[in-house]
Amino acid sequence: MAKNDFNEKVYKVVDHIPAGRVTSYGAIAGFIGVKSGARMVGYALNQLADQPTEAAVPAHRVVNRLGQLTGRAYFGGDAMRERLEQEGVTFSEDYTVDMEKHFWDPSIELNPEILK
Repeated sequence: MAKNDFNEKVYKVVDHIPAGRVTSYGAIAGFIGVKSGARMVGYALNQLADQPTEAAVPAHRVVNRLGQLTGRAYFGGDAMRERLEQEGVTFSEDYTVDMEKHFWDPSIELNPEILK
């Protein structure tokens, strides 16, 4: 799978995360079929930082497996947390999403056909 193809698949999955829900880098990687590709998902999302498509892809809804806002540096200030709070996401700690309440699993919620 070419890098651009992988990135496009990541963006397709992220586009489906509903407002008020989050998923993890690893859950996206697993759904795409790259089980140990969580870092690759992070790299793909980091590519959006300086591009106008950032607003179109809700990358703020992707957190690490513990619910921590590890990508927040790419949003500037507390923008990632603020966006999630505006959607009704609650936190168990300052920068840790309540995963029991807000986790969205693409393997359960999505049809793999969306990747084609």
